[in-house]
Amino acid sequence: MESEMTDIVFDIKGDLVPLGYPFLLWDEITKTLPWLNEEAHAGILPLKGAASNEGMLLPKRTKLAIRIPEKFAQQALPLSGKRLDIEGHFLEVGQGKKRAIEAYPTLKAHIVESEKIEASFMEDVERELGELGILCKLICGKRQSLKYGNETISGYGLVVHDLKPEASIRLQQVGLGNFRRFGCGIFVPHKTIAGLD
Repeated sequence: MESEMTDIVFDIKGDLVPLGYPFLLWDEITKTLPWLNEEAHAGILPLKGAASNEGMLLPKRTKLAIRIPEKFAQQALPLSGKRLDIEGHFLEVGQGKKRAIEAYPTLKAHIVESEKIEASFMEDVERELGELGILCKLICGKRQSLKYGNETISGYGLVVHDLKPEASIRLQQVGLGNFRRFGCGIFVPHKTIAGLD
């Protein structure tokens, strides 16, 4: 059985981060929490913001959430009070608290990493879900990429719906694909299946 996962959610203050922020954010966080590099399923949930020409604009109530094995929850709290330098844009990290993973019938991953065409990607997803014993319906989003410097990760947005509670929690625990540390393959509650980007 894989490790039980939980989210540690921090208040943050900041106005803007570059669009390639996931690579930089991981580097900054692991300066304080180096043990994260050893945790294959640990990851950072994508920040919620609005893309602009300058980067991603962050609303005032933006949260920073990391998904880690529950046994390490206390070890993540030293991130509180840190100032993260994201290519000259600073994020002030406030208090953190544990947020349990709960069952939702519809989940969304911002991007699930894949170099394949959509049809092959969906076949891979259906196979992985079958191996996990998860029955559900799928909606594939547009192909998109995360880029920073010479690094590029490509994949597709994915909405998974009609999930039973146990399957919902399991999918959030294990995710899909690679590069969890950059927000890929991490599933979060999604209130509607309309408007997938």
